[in-house]
Amino acid sequence: MSFKTLDTEGPLRLVVVGAGGMGRAWTRNIQSSPDAELVGIADLFPASAESAAADTGIPGLATGTDAIELARRTGAHGLVNATIPEAHHPVTVAALNAGLPVLGEKPVAATVAEGLALAAAAEHTGQLFMVSQNRRYHPALHQAKQRLAGLGAVGIVSVDFFQSPHFGGFRDEMASPLLLDMAIHQFDMARYLLDADPVSVSCEEYNPTWSWYAGDAAANAVFAMDGGARFTFNGSWCSPGHETSWNGSWRVSAERGTVLWDGENDPTAAPDEPFDPGQDHGRDIAGSLRQFIAALRHSTEPMGRVHANIMSLAMVEAATQSAAQGRRVAIDDVLDRSYTAAIANERDPEVLAVLKSWPSVREALSAKRSDSE
Repeated sequence: MSFKTLDTEGPLRLVVVGAGGMGRAWTRNIQSSPDAELVGIADLFPASAESAAADTGIPGLATGTDAIELARRTGAHGLVNATIPEAHHPVTVAALNAGLPVLGEKPVAATVAEGLALAAAAEHTGQLFMVSQNRRYHPALHQAKQRLAGLGAVGIVSVDFFQSPHFGGFRDEMASPLLLDMAIHQFDMARYLLDADPVSVSCEEYNPTWSWYAGDAAANAVFAMDGGARFTFNGSWCSPGHETSWNGSWRVSAERGTVLWDGENDPTAAPDEPFDPGQDHGRDIAGSLRQFIAALRHSTEPMGRVHANIMSLAMVEAATQSAAQGRRVAIDDVLDRSYTAAIANERDPEVLAVLKSWPSVREALSAKRSDSE
């Protein structure tokens, strides 16, 4: 499936929606890009938008509470959705219907059902909706994948993630802070390394006695992936001392060797053989932004296009369900329930028609994705 491209001169004019921490990170990255121009900041709270605008140092930068009105007023070419997850669906739908491509923060939406609705909306409008999984954009992650290319079939991917952040605020009160707010990064990176999607998961959550979180801040999960590989996640958000990288510490076992990556530095492989470093994807959200712009200019398929990204959120939902129910959960069961909910909740008849035209969720998502660039 193709998406509409832009044939305009000069930098891509962008409005950022959401003036919180991530919104401000996006404004800085847009300002640093020679191929993008920040033309406005939207937020439901005018003072927040005005404060973020002042911090950019751009004289007279436009602000507003209505992202679509602001985009029209400023002649924006696209929108960056840095709102809270609960706002991802309504903000993105409004932008797509207004003819604006969207680069959104993870997760794709608050639920898989909403993510499916957004995929259908993107198909209906023909607009690009790309999700920024910023941790995919790390040069060493791509090196790890390239090193695996000569080692044969990959059978085991494991990651340890141990950090001890004292966030305060909503994360301290969440029921499943690690799985819901963090683990999607490692789940998504595993999909990238394996070029595979999840089949099922067995997950256990728990909370060490010393944890300062109200909800379970530690988890172990084992995913069966299509093709037969296994991905294991072992993590904690309340483990001080000898902390891992925020990317985690990885071991990937293949039939002819193993790749190790500490999450920051160049990976190592045994045996250590020559490898093709592949293309430069950039780093962090600057890499997401660069790929979003390239997609709109040159019709190249970006990582994180909505159809490609939904499975990462499905892994999170399945893991939390497995932990709550104390049993193995099939990913297809999560997709089927989400699809039923998406159809029941959709109010746009044309988007509903797209949803109903899908032969199955997996077929619809896999037919319109290229997730291993």
